[in-house]
Amino acid sequence: MIDLSSFKSDDAGEGRLSLASLILFVVIACLVASDLVADYGEGSGMAHLVAEGFVLLLALSGAVLLWRRLQAARAAVSSLRSDLSAAQAEASSWRSENEQVLRGLGAAIEAQFRRWELTGAEQEVALLLLKGLGHKEIAALRSTSERTAREQARAVYRKAGVSGRAALSAFFLEDLLLPMAAERPGA
Repeated sequence: MIDLSSFKSDDAGEGRLSLASLILFVVIACLVASDLVADYGEGSGMAHLVAEGFVLLLALSGAVLLWRRLQAARAAVSSLRSDLSAAQAEASSWRSENEQVLRGLGAAIEAQFRRWELTGAEQEVALLLLKGLGHKEIAALRSTSERTAREQARAVYRKAGVSGRAALSAFFLEDLLLPMAAERPGA
């Protein structure tokens, strides 16, 4: 499963920045409003009062826009969390329904990796490639450079005798998909 903690910290930081900006706009609006009231009481000129009124409107508009943005972001996060929970539940259900098949497939994949004489690191990279991760993601998960992940992937392809990621996946999936095609009428 992919680690989402880096996304959470980015979203939290952006949320705090938006909230701080909203508070700043509200404070500015309050300060301008109090200055406007004081200036009006002192009999300031109309041009000055209009200018400060315009600044007050700008500050309030900024606060309203940021408030709406925060509400939309919260709704989006809530929707994404709901979608993620549904996807995780579906994946968990699928895994439990197919646990025995997955265990057998995992053992078959490991046996094939041994036949190809992949190193431990190459086996790990190969599994991550089969899961659909890119070189950058693999490097981040394994705490290596992207170049190292790329070179290990090339070693896997060379030892497996395949041309790339799609061919590696096809090596394992092709036989799984054949029985389904044979069962269909007219196939």
